[in-house]
Amino acid sequence: MSTPFDAPDWRGMSQQDRDSGLNNGAAVAGSGDIVAGWNRLSQELRARHSDHLDLRYGPRERNRIDFLKAAGKAPTLVFIHGGYWQMRAKEDFSVFAGGPMAHGINVALIGYTLAPEATLDEIVAEINAGIDFLAGQLPALGGDAGRIAVSGWSAGGHLTAMALSHPKVGGGIAISGIYDLEPIRHSYLNLKLGLDEAMSHRNSPMMQAAGPMKPLSLVVGGAELPLLRKQTADFACQRAKYGRPVAYEEIPGADHFSVMNELASPTGRITMLIRQLFERIPG
Repeated sequence: MSTPFDAPDWRGMSQQDRDSGLNNGAAVAGSGDIVAGWNRLSQELRARHSDHLDLRYGPRERNRIDFLKAAGKAPTLVFIHGGYWQMRAKEDFSVFAGGPMAHGINVALIGYTLAPEATLDEIVAEINAGIDFLAGQLPALGGDAGRIAVSGWSAGGHLTAMALSHPKVGGGIAISGIYDLEPIRHSYLNLKLGLDEAMSHRNSPMMQAAGPMKPLSLVVGGAELPLLRKQTADFACQRAKYGRPVAYEEIPGADHFSVMNELASPTGRITMLIRQLFERIPG
């Protein structure tokens, strides 16, 4: 496990290079069309599983959860969407429930208030409140309240790492996440996030001495931006250093968007990692 050889230190980069080094949409040709395709497929899946949509867990408009039921008394994967904490919505990502659901795993997609309407402190608190709510509702929904794992992509990967400390969460799979927020604080992305140094540090998993003793798989595309690959590799190394259960994996040839094909597919690599994760979470 090592830092990618082509990953620069963000501190030595110009503002322009740092901004472009974090801009996934610009780095992948046709990314807008890709996301539009996700939206169409997500609408179709939501229409087929419409019994438990928009369950409200808090007072704000986006404080809602879509519970997509695959089987009774089954484990539940909480999925947290990406968009650099300031774009997109849970409804755009339902398509990625298809892979786990094919194996009898329920999927709960959690919404949260976006920046700048919410600070990152508030967003992290909302995710924890949503998991509290879901754990309490799972018996009535037909799920196993004792078997909850969390996953997310991009900003959702960061929120996955933060949610790993929740007492009801047994493990996680973070995809293409951000684990040190300092590069974000010094980039164009901070215009809406409004991070100061203290908020950045307390919400950066890399800034925590060790982290929870729970299994965490860290996945990134082999063709992603070097700064993203470095974030994942560095965080995996830190968890290993402190003896925390961790697995690091690059999906060969995958970019920031195509990496999600490995979750949408029932035979995808990330879907397989989720199955293996639930085998490690006792019922």
